[in-house]
Formats: sequence, C-alpha cells, structure tokens
Amino acid sequence: MIRTYSELRRLETLEDRFEYLSLRGKVAETTFGFDRWLNQEFYRSKQWRDLRHYVIARDEGCDLGIEGYEIHERPAIHHMNPMTVSSIVDGDADILDPEYLVMTSLLTHNAIHYGDAKILRRGPIERKPGDTRLW
Repeated sequence: MIRTYSELRRLETLEDRFEYLSLRGKVAETTFGFDRWLNQEFYRSKQWRDLRHYVIARDEGCDLGIEGYEIHERPAIHHMNPMTVSSIVDGDADILDPEYLVMTSLLTHNAIHYGDAKILRRGPIERKPGDTRLW
C-alpha cells in the first residue's frame, strides 16, 4: 500500500491517521543494518534539511498535521512509505517528495513503527465549571 499525504489529510483524528500510517513493526527490527551510514548521510544533506523545513511549515508544527497537537520538542519527519537502502542508492525521487512525508512527534513516530497506539498523545482533557478534580 502506498500512503500519501493527500489521503492522510482526509482523516480527521490522530487515531485514524495513526491507523493509516501504522507499520506494526517489531522493536529493534533493522532497516539499514551495516548500511546505516547511507541514511545518516541522506539526513544530513542540504536537500533533506530544506525539505524538512518545508514539511514542518506545511504541517504548521503539528503532530500528523492536526491542529491542537502542536509539537514543542524536536519533530520527526516520517517517510510514510519506508525508505530502503535501494531508495537512496537508486535516487528514488519519492524519498524527497512531500506527498510521502508527514511531521510527527517522537512518540507518534515510534508508535507508527512499533504499532503501539497506547503511547499516542491524547487530546486535551475537557474541563467543566466546578470541576476541581485533578486529571
């Protein structure tokens, strides 16, 4: 399944977007192994840094681009379709296409990769007049 930002934007909730993106991977499953230097070099490139700034601005600093889920720590830019060694070596244009990228918090990024929705950030707790009980 090819995931796209256009399709993702049609989903309204963080939970729905998480389900769309979830990879249900396993903890410590290697993606680059000994070739990890390739993706590290890619992520240090000017082209990636410029694209990263574009995605952060497009998603308005919000987790999965959802208003009200602002990210206050360093955001991650998630490849919605996992990047591989051959993606980098072969110069696959999709790894630099914003249509296949979304801004996430580190927690959401980990949940997407490892399939743990329990760690997703929840929306604000609704308070009511006279509600004096702490969360």
